[in-house]
Amino acid sequence: MNSYAITIKTKEKKGVLVQITDIISSFDINISFVNLFIDKKDIAFVNLELEDVNNITSLIEKLNTLDSVLSVNIHRSANDIFGKRILIYGGGAQVSQVALGAITEADRHNIRGERISVDTLPVVGEDAIAEAVNILSRTPRVKVLVLAGSLMGGKIVEEIKKLKKFNDLIVFSLNMPGGVAEVSDLVVTDPIQAGVMAVMQVADTAVFDYRKLPENKRRF
Repeated sequence: MNSYAITIKTKEKKGVLVQITDIISSFDINISFVNLFIDKKDIAFVNLELEDVNNITSLIEKLNTLDSVLSVNIHRSANDIFGKRILIYGGGAQVSQVALGAITEADRHNIRGERISVDTLPVVGEDAIAEAVNILSRTPRVKVLVLAGSLMGGKIVEEIKKLKKFNDLIVFSLNMPGGVAEVSDLVVTDPIQAGVMAVMQVADTAVFDYRKLPENKRRF
């Protein structure tokens, strides 16, 4: 059995998603990822990543029988294209320096065939950052979060605790007051180094793993 990623272009109307998933279910196929958005008025795109597919040709033919379906295309999955994600949150200057280290290091590994992407969110304020941490439980492919700022605590700490209770997301932070450093997996003073180490943590072509460090040696 094989895995596939498909995009279905449809008319935007009620019941379309139910019709699509009913057909997929009839083929005993598992949906591992779904994303739906409306591009223009009355036009929608449904992106699906499918597992346990025996006959993709028959599936596409069946989907095309729906009056609401305009086209079905096969493509590489988001994981194949974007790979493992590093997210960087915090103040603009610190975020840019962490991103510099992360992007430079990701480039070295991606040249060797890996796929590691780096996303940034320059955001300040306890509530805004806490909300951004909260949404990570619903965000796919994120492997490491780097918190870059001069002071973070309170609600941000609580959201990190909740996130780590149910997810295996790794959290790195810059060395800062406020409590975030105490709940992070690794604390790094230099922002460029923090970005480099975040990428090395997830890269298959690197040998760094913070878990190999003694717990009392996880602050640099």
